[in-house]
Amino acid sequence: MILKLNTSVHSAEAAKLAEQHKAFHISYKGSEHLITSSSVKEVPAALEGKVDQNWVFANDMQLASREFQKETREVKIGDLTIGGNSKNTILIGGPCSVESLEQIQESAQLIKSLGLTTLRGGCYKPRTSPYSFQGLGLEGLKLLAQMRKEHGLSVITEVRDATHVDEVIEHSDIIQIGAKAMYDQGILRACAKINKPVLLKRGFGSTLQEFVQAAEFILAGGNDQVILCERGIRTFETKTRFTLDLCGVAYLQEYTNLPIVLDPSHALGYRYGVEKLAKACVAMGIDGLIIEAHPDPSVAKSDAAQQLTHDQFRAMKSAIEPVANSVGYKIV
Repeated sequence: MILKLNTSVHSAEAAKLAEQHKAFHISYKGSEHLITSSSVKEVPAALEGKVDQNWVFANDMQLASREFQKETREVKIGDLTIGGNSKNTILIGGPCSVESLEQIQESAQLIKSLGLTTLRGGCYKPRTSPYSFQGLGLEGLKLLAQMRKEHGLSVITEVRDATHVDEVIEHSDIIQIGAKAMYDQGILRACAKINKPVLLKRGFGSTLQEFVQAAEFILAGGNDQVILCERGIRTFETKTRFTLDLCGVAYLQEYTNLPIVLDPSHALGYRYGVEKLAKACVAMGIDGLIIEAHPDPSVAKSDAAQQLTHDQFRAMKSAIEPVANSVGYKIV
């Protein structure tokens, strides 16, 4: 249940009401106070006269539900807006990992030359093996910040765990919560306290319900700049890395009010089909794509098989633009 309190109810009174009713959680958005609860299904007598509107839900998909807010939420990334009525599909590109100044400089120049605005690069890598490249850490974050300054780009990078979430928040424009960290409440709660976009990736073994509930942690904490990212789920198939769940994307578009970005690079795990998957994604009228590209994938320190060359990335952008235009969207 969501209760929207009257504007006459001040923050201190709202906090006191939530404290008196332990089943409530209070969110603040400017002068708007929202109280959420999964167990309360009707307005308590103590709140009568203090509630402007209320919504009752069958499950814990509440603030992200189109029943609560019909329109897709707008998220601001630099000078761009996705979601809402923007009809923008943001194309985020760059390497899996920040490996050196030369490598990330070439990547930033690629993004800039194509008229795009957002550079990705991992600095803290949540690798499956302890013997794999773990990322440059803070050094990588500083290189991304340097690219932002030199090229006027927005940068996105991933939080591996809660120990460095503050560093990532400080140095990046968009905080990415990866599939392996989707359930990390330390990260989710830290991202709930900021006013920066958060791109939340679906865990590869997570249901859509669990995925959206993770987003609710951020929304309920007061940050409404949340983007959902489908990056493939684990199925019985062994010939591809994961299975890109476009059925799940259709569900999220129908029932949630959050912008949706797709990651075909991680879904397939091989560069040969990334362009074809990107076309299918864009045809669904999505809010963004995140595609991995490397100056020389043969020497990449992580996910070498799935990263496009820069020439392939340019060709992919040209290939998806008419598809986006056919459904009324623009690649930005």
